[in-house]
Amino acid sequence: PVHPRAAARVLVVNITHNIMAFTFRGFYSSPPRLILRVFSSSASSSASSSSSSVTKVPLFLNGSFQDSTTSSWIPVTNPATNEVISQVPMCTPQEFEDAVAGAKEAAATWRHVPVSARQRVMLKLQQLINENKDELAKSISLEQGKTISDAHGDVFRGLEIVEQACAAGWLSEGHCVHNVARGVDTMAIREPLGVTAGICPFNFPAMVPLWMFPLAAATGNSMVLKPSEKDPGATMMLAEMATEAGLPPGVLQVVHGAHDVVNAICDHPTIKAVSFVGGDAAGKHIYSRACANGKRAQVNMGAKNHAVVLPDADPEATAKALAGAAFGAAGQRCMAISVIVTVTGGDMGVRDRLVDKLAQLGDSLKVGPASDDATDVGPLISPEAKQRALAIVEKSVGSEGAKLALDRRTVALEPPFDKGNFFGPTIITDVTPDMTCYREEIFAPAVSVVAVNTLDDAISLLNANPYGNGCGIFTSSGSAARHFVANVDVGQVGVNVPIPVPVPYFSFTGSRGSFHGDLNFYGKNGVAFYTQYKTVTSNWKFSASDGMSGLHGVGASQS
Repeated sequence: PVHPRAAARVLVVNITHNIMAFTFRGFYSSPPRLILRVFSSSASSSASSSSSSVTKVPLFLNGSFQDSTTSSWIPVTNPATNEVISQVPMCTPQEFEDAVAGAKEAAATWRHVPVSARQRVMLKLQQLINENKDELAKSISLEQGKTISDAHGDVFRGLEIVEQACAAGWLSEGHCVHNVARGVDTMAIREPLGVTAGICPFNFPAMVPLWMFPLAAATGNSMVLKPSEKDPGATMMLAEMATEAGLPPGVLQVVHGAHDVVNAICDHPTIKAVSFVGGDAAGKHIYSRACANGKRAQVNMGAKNHAVVLPDADPEATAKALAGAAFGAAGQRCMAISVIVTVTGGDMGVRDRLVDKLAQLGDSLKVGPASDDATDVGPLISPEAKQRALAIVEKSVGSEGAKLALDRRTVALEPPFDKGNFFGPTIITDVTPDMTCYREEIFAPAVSVVAVNTLDDAISLLNANPYGNGCGIFTSSGSAARHFVANVDVGQVGVNVPIPVPVPYFSFTGSRGSFHGDLNFYGKNGVAFYTQYKTVTSNWKFSASDGMSGLHGVGASQS
């Protein structure tokens, strides 16, 4: 038999590849083309840096890195130690205006570049990302705290969107009907919007930027992109790769900042569409403000993803899948399973047996820094994120009546990692929907367990929850699975799949409180978001007999 630690680790290590993507395709093997940049430098080299010597992250404007003239800087820290590793500028209003002006100028030309040429840029970008995946993963691990394997998964899932963008010709197809009237043809042409913008979260520093700018660029737009101020390195590396791939100056502009630059993106009249992934408060603000200014907006927000487990589910496979989905990536993903709903049929032993297996797996996982190859669960992004997760669990257990089947909230590590934001796998049981741990997104490797009597009770519970990002059902019954899929009001559903993130042939279809907008990210919806139809009706009569003046004898056959 496989040791529980080894089994759990395999699940957590491969969750992004095997469960989220359904099938694993290895990266192509190529030597790196780019020099490893400061954004993926080792933590040890920055551990003793003074604030005056810490790297200042530049802007990326008009095809090159540019130092900001701002006097306001945001520290970027290593979550495993909380040491400052770089500083991000709060870009000035003039720098933002320059970014938008450059994007506008670039969009005016880029839209007329043949689609085959735009497609070749995406093909080259795909190659460069493959060649530099290790450097990207190092940057992500240093700034975000993910294990190297999770960081590679981050890159891989973004790479899939670039591969979709390589089909720019097909993505840009319109349609045509000949002879809608005699001699009259009508065609609908997909055209780019112009200047677009993207606002990215901290939890997927490579994947989410790649959800945005490749499709925007492939369909003829330019983009002003704001990475998270907590981990900008991967975006800066991707911008450099995009330029090397042939993306013209100005098509991708990278700015930095916080609230002020977000508001500027929402308000600027040149920007036609805004893409955002992040938390509820910011998402609702951005959607409201962008739409009030006449912009398109697609906004992915919070989630509370439930996994429903029926008594006939395979116990071993289900427990392993749930361990990976709940504890992998330190629970910091919008599609993490944060609630397990056990359908007991009145037998609480069903719940207890699952919880026991899950606790055994969770307890076997190693919590630590990404620099340790044996680490399964890395740190949370910040001290504030850790304190918030601790407070939610403590309130639920301390005053609301929940219990802990596994409590690894406190993790003891040797210096300098004793100052890191570590929070180990935690299982909360006897949870009811009124408890804080059920209502709020913990965004940590903590999972709540709720027991219900029937499958319909489980469906009612999910549908009463305000979020609709993702859910799953574990069962060996096809009819039960079909009933669940047909009746649950959640945008992405997995059947024996805990994290049902679609591959890019489809769109990321979170719904209800998890998404604001009409067109979701990537897939056909993503292409539609970055384009608009222009309908052209043409009247080209062939000869004078068709009633068109000035064409007598033109085109007529000569005897």
